[in-house]
Amino acid sequence: MIHYFKMLGKETVAVEKPDPGTWVNILPPLKLEEFTELSETLNIPIDFLKDSLDIDERSRYELEDGVKLIVIKTPTENNSFNESDAFFITIPICIILTQHQVVTVNSFENEAIKKFLNTFQSNQPENTNMMVLKIFEKITNNFQEHLKEINQRRNALEQQLYAANRNQELFQLMRIQKSLVYFVTALRSNELLMMKLARTNFLHMNEEEKDFLQDLIIETSQALETANTYTTILISIMDAYASIISNNQNEVLRRLSMLTIYLSIPILIASIYGMNVPLPYSESHVAFWVPVAISTTILTLAIYQFFRRTKRH
Repeated sequence: MIHYFKMLGKETVAVEKPDPGTWVNILPPLKLEEFTELSETLNIPIDFLKDSLDIDERSRYELEDGVKLIVIKTPTENNSFNESDAFFITIPICIILTQHQVVTVNSFENEAIKKFLNTFQSNQPENTNMMVLKIFEKITNNFQEHLKEINQRRNALEQQLYAANRNQELFQLMRIQKSLVYFVTALRSNELLMMKLARTNFLHMNEEEKDFLQDLIIETSQALETANTYTTILISIMDAYASIISNNQNEVLRRLSMLTIYLSIPILIASIYGMNVPLPYSESHVAFWVPVAISTTILTLAIYQFFRRTKRH
């Protein structure tokens, strides 16, 4: 699906063809026929358009035949039905700069492009460099918003774990940990991309644009540091709960071992008086009640000692 947008006066309007100064936004479902037609119309290398289909594509930039390609990663919710998958993943956005158009290719629908479209009028569409930097800004803001949401989910799950040690909350924390791994990898890649753009001046930016890019690098670094911090906290929580579960298991096994030892005493007495050999008082009319009374007394004292030790711990 291909959309064309252009500024007419102070309004953003959808147009039917990629005129000069048009923003071309490609959304799923992606069709190879549309890629081929657009490649021929705008003289864009077909590989530039196909790169967005690879979800593992790293952040980078490339120049070919006067056409510039910038690939940057952005976060999005994971719509997988597998309950063990991460809550959030990262996907590539391809930004292609021709001589007259800006082309964005999205393999999934994402919030960054939607927000950019809603503020298209204020993003200086006549300045392609500023458009690219504004898309970077929306992506960085998306990372920060999703990191806040992840932290809120982690706090909620941690409180639930305090109330009851259940596997469900631990599985949810594992999904959050997977999301943070995606975020750390993507943010590190985005940070390197922006730093290389600033160092090589790939976009031929003026001083104002360079300053704006430096601010974006700082915000991306802060988001990366936040993601690393949340990852460290989450790993510590998982390790702590693993230790707690191990300690609880050892305590349960210790109590079960004590009960087994206590119960073995009356069982031993009953076993001795159950043998088919002559025993003291075996001919007495109280031969049954004596071992029962002894076993009951010993068992009562053992249970009393057991609960007494349990209360102390």
